[in-house]
Amino acid sequence: MEHFKVVIVEDVKLELKGTEQIFRSDIPEAEIIGTAQNESEFWKLMRSQVPDLVLLDLGLGGSTTVGVDICRQLKARYPSVKVLIFTGEVLNERLWVETINAGADGIILKTGNLLQRDDVLMVMHGRRYVFNEPFLERLIQRFVRYVDTETSKEDSLMEYEIDEYDERFLRHLALGYTKDMIANLRQMPFGAKSLEKRQADLINRLFSPKERTGVNAVRLVVRAIELNIIDVNNLVADEE
Repeated sequence: MEHFKVVIVEDVKLELKGTEQIFRSDIPEAEIIGTAQNESEFWKLMRSQVPDLVLLDLGLGGSTTVGVDICRQLKARYPSVKVLIFTGEVLNERLWVETINAGADGIILKTGNLLQRDDVLMVMHGRRYVFNEPFLERLIQRFVRYVDTETSKEDSLMEYEIDEYDERFLRHLALGYTKDMIANLRQMPFGAKSLEKRQADLINRLFSPKERTGVNAVRLVVRAIELNIIDVNNLVADEE
């Protein structure tokens, strides 16, 4: 690959030296044209010479939001510049999402196999969403849990013959709606008495004969959550 120019943004001197050493020993195609330890130093560098790649730490001066703001502004002002995040924020998943939304081309966590030549070259070749192994492990764990939950929901919907009105009824019960309030929803063409019958029918479907005694709306909702019929993390009310 042709040589490319790099600016490294890192506020910890020891880590900056280590990162520079990785580039010099493992990524000979890269030419480090400048380093910055804070936002003002970085923008001063950008005014003098625009690099092909910015290796950006997020936690600058104790603030994680500075790195995200730099990434967002950088992508707006210099859309052709690649931004690879190199961060010690290994537990802050919300920050990762904010960084991706800000336009970062990849995220390398400062743990595990650290910064690899292949990761840097993939970014330079135009690959989006370049992540190192620790990041991918977390991503896969989340993906597997999501697919398992969705599969369980689909199986429950079929096994217990749950239709869209059952789901809507259970979801709004979980949100604290009364049957009268649910009956007034635009997409619920049933009165309160019909919803009473629907609740009784759902109890018969979701509970064994031995479990049905004394089951109220709260216990019914809990059962629906246990079976993944409704998602406790995605309870949104319909338009009234």
